This record gives sequence, structure tokens and C-alpha cells, in this order.
Amino acid sequence: MSMNTQPTTLTLARRVEAFVQLGQHLKNLSGTEKSTLFQSIEARNPWFTPENLDFALRALEQYLDATALQTWLQPYLPLLEQARPALPVGVVMAGNIPAVGFHDLLCVLLSGHKLLAKLSSDDEVLMRYLIEQLCRIEPAFKDFIELPEFINQAAAYIATGSNHSNRYFKHYFGKKPHILRGHRNAVAVIDGKETPEDFMELGKDIFRYFGLGCRNVSKVYVPRGYDFEAFFEGIEPYRDIINHHKYANNYEYNKAVFLVKPVAHMDNGFLLLREAPEIASPVAVLHYEYYDDAAALQEDLNKQADAIQCILSRAGHFPGTIPFGQAQTPRLNDYADGIDTMQFLLTLSN
Repeated sequence: MSMNTQPTTLTLARRVEAFVQLGQHLKNLSGTEKSTLFQSIEARNPWFTPENLDFALRALEQYLDATALQTWLQPYLPLLEQARPALPVGVVMAGNIPAVGFHDLLCVLLSGHKLLAKLSSDDEVLMRYLIEQLCRIEPAFKDFIELPEFINQAAAYIATGSNHSNRYFKHYFGKKPHILRGHRNAVAVIDGKETPEDFMELGKDIFRYFGLGCRNVSKVYVPRGYDFEAFFEGIEPYRDIINHHKYANNYEYNKAVFLVKPVAHMDNGFLLLREAPEIASPVAVLHYEYYDDAAALQEDLNKQADAIQCILSRAGHFPGTIPFGQAQTPRLNDYADGIDTMQFLLTLSN
């Protein structure tokens, strides 16, 4: 796509309406259209199964609801309505889950800036499709979107990746205004009062996208002496995940490592539980840690805030948490790493 020096003026109303229509387009995709799209995506990245792709598209539909967009943008209207130059913003997108870079695209384009997107090869097919549909709906967006090989001419940067790539981002992008995101995960607090239904919901947070997302639960905190029998019974409905060959390969590999070293662990046939202090865990592995009282746990979680994307608990009862089952349905203002992307974009100066 081309990017002109002076792009066509696009009012905020037109920008918002284009995204609303994109949401309607996704909602109205026929079964055949979805099947064809999903097959092309899964052929490139086997982690992106039809089930997970369908869930991701439905999440985008929620984003692109007219009322949701208007409610989200309301606090920013004083800045959105100010005249400002459309600056080129370089966005390095992750590809760990489907359309994970879409929220950054949404923020850049609704803020009135130009998007220079570096797509992840793992999520290229879906992101290109979404961009093509957006530009079909609103052709003026073609002047605001470019997918260049290099994005070193941007005025500001948003980059998401691993902690290793984050060091690379700091080296190359650190002198310009930036948001640089490293690796984070979600954690869950179990208090022993959970029902089977609670664990079914928690299972969504653990197994959705095979645990590859930054909002997937990679560690649980349990009371000292906790018996995991109820937990294992509650997540049993997710057993079919072991039938996915890439997940199964990770499960078998990590199981072999634990047996050879050896590493004390629990195993239910599709998930390995290991007591460990680390937040992040490998695919098919869930870390756990005991706690003695809620106050000490809260202090521990506060100390590790930079490694935690969100915290979940039964019905959101634990302070500062969201209910089980809601990790992968963030709202528009649930910004990654807690950094307000829209505010950052609206306060950029030439």
C-alpha cells in the first residue's frame, strides 16, 4: 500500500464508521467464507485453529461495536478533536495469538496517525485480510497504512515481543517516543472454594490459544496444603487439547525433561503442573505456588507486577482481579502492560 506525504483528510466519524462496518463484515461472514479464510491462516500457522480463529473474530466484533467504540473514545474527545499532524507510527506486531496486533492498528488509525506496520509472519494472513477489508470499506485508509520492510523512518514506535526482542527494540527505537512491550502472562488465585464451574471458566484462561497469549494463565497461586484433585476434575473437559499435534509435542517434550532431570510434577495426561517461582511457563505446563495468607500474596503479586498482564480469581473476589474465564475478552481500554496507547498517540508532537 502506498503512503502519500499529504494523506486524504479523514474525519473521526468516518474512521469510526469504517471500523464499525468492518465489525459488521466479520459478523456476516458466511460459513464458506470463514472456512476458506481459516484454512489459509491455519496452513501458515497450525497453532491458529478454526476454533481459536472464530473466537478471535468474535472478540474483534465486540471491539468494533459502535457503542463500545464511542464509550471508549469519549474520554479522549478533547484531544481527538484537536488538529494535529498525521505522524508515521511504526508498529511491530506480535503473532502469538490471532489478530493480537489489531488493537494497536485500531489506536493508530483512530488517533489520526499513519500506520507503518511490521506484521508477524505468524499472523500475517489474518492481519492482511483485516487491513484489506478495512481499506475496501474506506478507501481513504490506503493513504494511512503501509506495510514496509523497514519502519526506521517512523516518528514514534509501538513494539511487542519477547524480553529478548525488547532489548533490541530499545536499542533501535529508544531515541524516539515509544511503547515497548516485553513478555508477560496472567496468573490466577485459587482459594479452595471453587466449584467445578469455576474451574471450567479458569480452563478457558489456561487453554485458549494453547496458552500462547500474554493474557493466558501460566501460573496459579493456591493455599498451603491445597489438594489439586478438584482442579484436575474441573479442567477434564479440556482433555481434547492433547489431540493437537503441536500442543502434544510440547507436552511430551516437557514431560520427558521433567522425568529425566528429574523435576517433581503432577500430570493429568494433558497438562503438567510444576511448583515454581517463575510466572511464565512452557506450553502444556502450569506453574503453581503456595501462599499462606492473602495479604502476603498481594504483596508478592505487587512486586511481580512487571511480569503480570492480569490476575484472575473466583468471581473476581481477590482484590485487583477479574473473574475466571475473562482473560481473553479484554475491553478496549484494557491496554497491554497497563500503558494507555491512545493517550500516548494523542500526545505525540511533530
